[in-house]
Amino acid sequence: MRVTAADIEHARKRLTGIVKPTPLVPSATLERMFNARVLLKPENLQKTGSFKIRGAFNRIAAMSSAEKSRGVIAASAGNHGQALAWAATRAGVKATIVMPRTATISKVDATRSYGQTVVLEGVDYQEARSAAKRLCAQSGALFVDAYDDPFVIAGQGTIGLEILEEVVPDIVYVPVGGGGLLSGITLAIKERAPEVEVVGVEASGSPQLSQSLAAGAPVSLGRPVDTIADGLATGRLGALPFEIIQNRVSRAVTVDDFEIGEAVLLLLERLKLLAEGAGATALAGALKEREMLRGKTVVVVVSGGNIDMNLLDRIIGHGLSKMGRLFRFAIALHDRPGELSRLLAAVSETGANVHTIVHDRTRRDVPIGGALVQLELETRGTEHIESVCAHLKERGYVIKPES
Repeated sequence: MRVTAADIEHARKRLTGIVKPTPLVPSATLERMFNARVLLKPENLQKTGSFKIRGAFNRIAAMSSAEKSRGVIAASAGNHGQALAWAATRAGVKATIVMPRTATISKVDATRSYGQTVVLEGVDYQEARSAAKRLCAQSGALFVDAYDDPFVIAGQGTIGLEILEEVVPDIVYVPVGGGGLLSGITLAIKERAPEVEVVGVEASGSPQLSQSLAAGAPVSLGRPVDTIADGLATGRLGALPFEIIQNRVSRAVTVDDFEIGEAVLLLLERLKLLAEGAGATALAGALKEREMLRGKTVVVVVSGGNIDMNLLDRIIGHGLSKMGRLFRFAIALHDRPGELSRLLAAVSETGANVHTIVHDRTRRDVPIGGALVQLELETRGTEHIESVCAHLKERGYVIKPES
């Protein structure tokens, strides 16, 4: 089946009263960083925490009575499953969501909370998808693909219509996993404003867009995918999305987990938006290309906010360390009264705050009569770290790298 601009318009009618159009949000912080007009499309504020509600509800609403009676089955890393479970429950349709065993506990629990069945199968999305297809063959239920489905693509395309009703940008950055969101937005925008550039941003741990564009056909990576942007870790681009994307998307931008983590932290600290890894990936791509965006109007799609809190803690720690806001190091001391208090007094004199401290006498690399003190300090940036190191060295301390 093909997807047309008319399909996206029909999807919009079905979504009336269900999906609240998200406004484009300007950011003075990003405008200073980019020297451009930057607008965020915060789909993390949607029902179930992501854009997925658009495609999932449109798919359920388009089902026949006979199809609804048989129920639906889907595979999901989290967001598609939550959206489909919510939409199915609202429509009185039975749904089974197959999620990989590696899915975050928060997403599994959230999906179950919408009143449908969750099955854990496989180590990644593609294995969960294969299990879901087998269940469909056994039960006769309708398989609702997360991205390779015309109704799902049309639903996601309503985001493109909303963007153009507020602004005709020079460029739009969209995260891409299986391609449902990117293809829907691209089709909606290119039909009305063909001059607008649309760029797909992928995670380096699951680079199916760049490889598919290079091969001229959808590519299965054929290896395990690994990225903090779990919503993009499909390992394969859908056939129908690729057909739409191939001659319409300007290019693929690939970002690594550190770049994605920096974007998550930037959105949280400066823009007060909580985004998951996949949700922040488009911003990471725009940041990577910001030198070529000067003077342009840029739209960045923040696709979701369902982040696992343990992962968020790790992202914050990595990000603060890179910015010089956390400084981890170790110092060897004589194990005798007063040594630790003298070290901490010296640290206090620098204006740094002790975040964590470990005082270890029993490590194999610590001599008898000695102790290793591992410190994590809250600091104000790289210059402050340099002054802390200089101050401690002046007092005879030897700073060891984090161990």
